[in-house]
Amino acid sequence: MIVINIKKIATIASCSLVSIAANATVLPSIQTNSQWFKDSAQIVQAKTQQNTAKKAKNVILFVGDGMGVSTLTAARIFEGQQQVNNQGGEENLLSFEQFPRTALVKTYNTNQQTPDSAGTMTAIVTGVKSKAGVLSVSDHTLRANCLSSQGNELITLVDLANAKGLSTGIVSTARITHATPAATYASSPERNWEADSNLPAEAVSNHCKDIAYQLVMRDQANALSVALGGGRRNFIPADVTDGENKQGRRDDGVDLTAAWTENFSRSAYVWDKAGFDAIDVSKTDHLLGLFNASHMEYEADRANDIAGEPSLTEMTQKSIALLDKNEEGYLLIVESGRIDHAHHAGNAYRAMMDTVELSNAVRAAVDATNPDDTLIMVTADHSHVFTIAGYPKRGNPILGLVHNVNGDLSIAQDGKPYTTVGYTNGPGAVIGSRDDLRSVDTKSKDFKQQALIPMSSETHAGEDITLHATGPGSELIQGVIEQNVIFHAINQAQALNGTKY
Repeated sequence: MIVINIKKIATIASCSLVSIAANATVLPSIQTNSQWFKDSAQIVQAKTQQNTAKKAKNVILFVGDGMGVSTLTAARIFEGQQQVNNQGGEENLLSFEQFPRTALVKTYNTNQQTPDSAGTMTAIVTGVKSKAGVLSVSDHTLRANCLSSQGNELITLVDLANAKGLSTGIVSTARITHATPAATYASSPERNWEADSNLPAEAVSNHCKDIAYQLVMRDQANALSVALGGGRRNFIPADVTDGENKQGRRDDGVDLTAAWTENFSRSAYVWDKAGFDAIDVSKTDHLLGLFNASHMEYEADRANDIAGEPSLTEMTQKSIALLDKNEEGYLLIVESGRIDHAHHAGNAYRAMMDTVELSNAVRAAVDATNPDDTLIMVTADHSHVFTIAGYPKRGNPILGLVHNVNGDLSIAQDGKPYTTVGYTNGPGAVIGSRDDLRSVDTKSKDFKQQALIPMSSETHAGEDITLHATGPGSELIQGVIEQNVIFHAINQAQALNGTKY
């Protein structure tokens, strides 16, 4: 069996993965000496002293990638308007919007006012804010420079949970090697080093490993129990064609899907819906599922996938069933990754569909767990420049043209109607005269919403996002917080004992 020390920190004082596997409580000084870490830890400690709530046996963290406040508002209306006897849709609530605790979260990276997913997820899972583009390494690291990252690797919630003897799982509708899920289990100075073919000569010579390799080649004590998502191409050799006739991207000739089943006992690898459905969780302790060569399909398009794909809800349910076998508890992190991609494409319909499916998955998690021992949190990594504007009447289709309270079509100064939702920038912008949308179905799943500034891809936004929580430890979620506080809330709630102050 081939394994690597996934964090490459054997030389950092008292903090190799060997010691972590022995339930050590010391994190590397590069992590605990960070002012980000100290400040956020003190905030959570102060709140912890104010209550005597019981600890959480299990934690499930949901991340809607790009799911800003305007996305939540539009999605709740979108879902509500599809319900029988709705009052307009505005009265609806997504499942997690009914959780008892809510906070606002500041999302900036250490080098960017408007963040990227690598830096934001690093903050969530390590307690330390870092640069855009880097995964679970401190901001002393130079992006895309392997040598500079060595000695700057950070320990994640997944590592701490494994050290405590908990089971761990990662689920995403994006490539499982994409920035948000990757930050939970990999350390890398470059989010795009998903396969070894992406590594530059400097990274190879300094022995950095690609993200897919880091996911699979973990030692037994720090292995994931569940990893479900897309990105199959990063796990198979370039001369191999997968079940959907797509080529792999590994130049090292290593089939990481085979390595998964070889490295871990009672393990399974699946790549289609039939294989996923056939998994007997009672006989499986390590499950790898890679359901697309790249990202999984949008929820709106999932039925069209050649080999079939499980939904986010189905992946969440199966993950909980498998992880729940561990009497010590588990940590599960679930990302709805394609909300972000739909927004980048200026496509509100698909963003809404994926947000509603995230809500469905959260509801399923609530139904499958005990509220007395499971902390469930729902947040985003960042927002998008997505807006809800005009003065549409109550119940106006959220993806439709704006109609005034009297029912008349609202007309802009250029004599043309406009949609309620749109973007500050993106591919829906036009240079010159604006299209007249009276003859266009703006509610179509392929419609690109209007945008002000023409760009090939719509951008992230910098405002706060929300954090919703229920279960033991949820009382720590309140006010306006830095994103790295989320790490400490989970650490305290689950008693991971991953800190020495």
